[in-house]
Amino acid sequence: MGRQLDPELNLWDTAKPFLTKWMNEQIGWRGLLRSLKNEAPQWATTLPTLPRKLNEALSANRTDLLVQGYIGLMREQKRRNFWLALIAVLLLVIVLKDVWH
Repeated sequence: MGRQLDPELNLWDTAKPFLTKWMNEQIGWRGLLRSLKNEAPQWATTLPTLPRKLNEALSANRTDLLVQGYIGLMREQKRRNFWLALIAVLLLVIVLKDVWH
């Protein structure tokens, strides 16, 4: 509609001040300060517990979790290999059938 009223109208030049203001409010300093203000209560309760949680995470024995993950990955890999082999055999049968006829 803007071009119908003024064919020489450059929409980018017209919108640039509004877009610049919006970007500054969303991801600029104003946006960062607003985000910090909104998140401050959460950080105030989380920060004091971080050293304990970090110590628990570093000292926990994760071997069982890793072994279970590895076993699951191996099962999935075997299942995929089976289906890929089946597809390869079927394709081979189709190709050989066309060659023999």
